[in-house]
Amino acid sequence: MKNKLTAIVGGLLLALLMASMDNTIVSTSIGTIVGEMGGLDKFVWVTTAYMVAEMACMPIFGKLSDMYGRKRFFIFGIIVFMIGSALCGMAQSIVELSFYRAVQGVGAGAMVSITFTILFDVMPPKDRGKMMGAFGAVFGLSSVVGPLLGGYITDHLNWSWIFYINLPLGFIALLLIAAFYKESAAHSRQKIDWAGSVLLIGAVVCFIFGLELGGKTYAWDSLQIIGLFAGFAILAFLLVLIEKKAEEPIISFSLFRSRLYTTSNLVAMLSGAAYMTAAIFIPIYVQGVLGGSASNSGLTLLPMMVGSVVTATLGGFLMTKLQYRTIMIGTLAMLLTGLALLSQITVESTRLSITGIMILIGLGIGASFSVLSTAVLHSFPAAQRGAASATLNFNRSLGMALGITIFGIVQSHSLLSKLTESLGKGDIAVPADLNLSDPHSLLNPALRQSVDPQLLDAITAGLSGSIGSTFAWSVIPAGLALIAAFLMTRDTMDPAAESEEYATAH
Repeated sequence: MKNKLTAIVGGLLLALLMASMDNTIVSTSIGTIVGEMGGLDKFVWVTTAYMVAEMACMPIFGKLSDMYGRKRFFIFGIIVFMIGSALCGMAQSIVELSFYRAVQGVGAGAMVSITFTILFDVMPPKDRGKMMGAFGAVFGLSSVVGPLLGGYITDHLNWSWIFYINLPLGFIALLLIAAFYKESAAHSRQKIDWAGSVLLIGAVVCFIFGLELGGKTYAWDSLQIIGLFAGFAILAFLLVLIEKKAEEPIISFSLFRSRLYTTSNLVAMLSGAAYMTAAIFIPIYVQGVLGGSASNSGLTLLPMMVGSVVTATLGGFLMTKLQYRTIMIGTLAMLLTGLALLSQITVESTRLSITGIMILIGLGIGASFSVLSTAVLHSFPAAQRGAASATLNFNRSLGMALGITIFGIVQSHSLLSKLTESLGKGDIAVPADLNLSDPHSLLNPALRQSVDPQLLDAITAGLSGSIGSTFAWSVIPAGLALIAAFLMTRDTMDPAAESEEYATAH
């Protein structure tokens, strides 16, 4: 029995790592890919296609797993993900790569939405806490490991191997789950909510593409972006109407009658939005203000990764001893404090001080990956856990996407304002090919050596000030997440109460 559980857990861990890591693994490789294929104007689709497909499919596969069983859809997800990975590695154009990334995203949506549910089903109640901690650590770890691994593989092998590496890992996960996971929970076969599925996919596509393309490919007030957001609003409205009347809705709004479930989803969304500011802007700060290399700036996230692994694991152990809300209040207070400290960074800030703050932020976000994944399943029967877990992962991903977009706009506008103020007198010459509103264009090492020292000082001060201001704004969702944690119920994970259900199912 122990060896069987170990095999299942190993397969689930591999699947979760692959699906989560591929969200970010192309970020450090996209420059090389575009340089080889061309299509600079379409590169945003490479990451957006994966994100849209994954998010749209999470609630669908979560619900289907409740209705027809976890194993078949989890294995389907692994196979589709592997097919998408193989096709990505063979892509000959950015358009092809974007399409194949969407195929990957469909598989990832199935794997991520079902992983925690299978773990909850097969793991004895007394061990669920520590295993949820381990899985939460992997979930948090992947957001940092992805870019680092992608950069290393691109530099030392070929960019296609960031996708091919999924094939042996996926094959191992497939064998382990197929051979050792035996479906045991009862499932009710119901009519598939096709209307809800189509409306959900359409709403997610409109919303995410609106966020990704707005301010980059098209202006925010352009007809295209306004149309995308209008489409989202209409489809979301219709979705709510349809789902309230559906016999077996894809999104079970009845789950939100549970206060613990609702507040856990709210905490996940808000903390995800706040956390992404550190993950995105600290590397930019290190490279653009402190003068670090691209690889060194990425390594700056390692202390945050270590901190998140610590509290994700520790949160899993503490769930049987402390209330969910107590753990979340304590850790989110650290996240809030860390972001508040980052709002004070200047050009004089040291790497040591930044490292200390990053550890604090990691400690602040880690528990959310394990504790919330367990809290949303609390008190729900096996037949509803797939939908419950999938909705949490959807809302966390949505929060992160919103955080990247909203705070990216805040930072860009603040940077342009500060640089316009500094350079407005006309005393400093600005090269015609320098885009002052784009922080990434200001990180080129060659730029730092070629431009006028006064211009470099102005750019450095502008980056520092704008990033500090952005962190000040990110305190708002972090503070709201902390307030939501106070509103969580006083439940704890009770292995004894769940033992009877586990014994009956096994």
